[in-house]
Amino acid sequence: MPNSYIISVDLGGTKILSALINNKNDIVARVKIPTDTGDGAGGLVSAIADSVKKIMTENEISEREVKAVCLGVPGTVNPYTGLIAVAPNLEVKNFNIKNALSKYFSMPVLIENDVNIAGLGIKKFEFKNNVNNMLVVFVGTGIGSALFFDGRLYRGSTFYAGEIGHMLIDQKGTFSSQSKSSTFELTASRTAIVKGIKKELRKGKNSLLNEYKSPKKALKSKGLAQAVKKNDPLAVKHLSKASETIGTVLGSVTTLLNLDTIVLGGGVVEAMHEFMMPRIRLAFKESVLPEPGKNVKIVATKLGDDAALYGGIALAEEFLSK
Repeated sequence: MPNSYIISVDLGGTKILSALINNKNDIVARVKIPTDTGDGAGGLVSAIADSVKKIMTENEISEREVKAVCLGVPGTVNPYTGLIAVAPNLEVKNFNIKNALSKYFSMPVLIENDVNIAGLGIKKFEFKNNVNNMLVVFVGTGIGSALFFDGRLYRGSTFYAGEIGHMLIDQKGTFSSQSKSSTFELTASRTAIVKGIKKELRKGKNSLLNEYKSPKKALKSKGLAQAVKKNDPLAVKHLSKASETIGTVLGSVTTLLNLDTIVLGGGVVEAMHEFMMPRIRLAFKESVLPEPGKNVKIVATKLGDDAALYGGIALAEEFLSK
């Protein structure tokens, strides 16, 4: 049947996750391959194309059955032209990925920032589009966000809206005009949390995380969650600090924007939402002005990584209906 499917692709710094979604909005198949930036932008596009072709071949789907390929990119992108201005984790700059990927396929290729597309998925499938002024924040390797005003995604004048991770704050989570090293992302992301923990481990701090003392030993969200669950003092200290910073920043942003809904996601929140969310809400309450803050709903997304995949449906609806 023509135009029965959408293929959503979540392009990350470590993985390319593709999903085949049918016309009932069900994810019927997935393909995950590692991200390799060693061959530059061209190699990245080739890998995405291979992922899309693989999921089509495995499910015996032809191009005429695919409505669109919808791609979420961790960087600043123009969804109308397909140009990536900058995607630091992918080492890509000023590259038109839409044009490059379109050379492999006849079906339309749509592109959006990864948190924006996740936000579209959350808005459509978690809130059934019944949300007005919403902020979606994903906390993982970095920190990114998506903004919705009057129910519509706000991309900004030059498509940089939502770069919350680069806002300057001090170590207590309040806004700062000082060192550029004190950004929200460099204070409360998983990267920042792990950096702080490893620094203390190298100084001899005793912890259940001692095996991660080596710079070569990667500490992921799952390892942090296990340590927090066992009430490891070092993990609790740094996750509490990050949670307080997140809550404080969200409080300040709400004072500015008068939001009604804040949704948190990403690997860190997904793995430790039971620990983090009460601390985030408390710090939020302590930092926001009472009137704009009193009715704000702060929740963790239930869609997890699938938010970006489902967002491809909303992106296709927006761009293919024009």
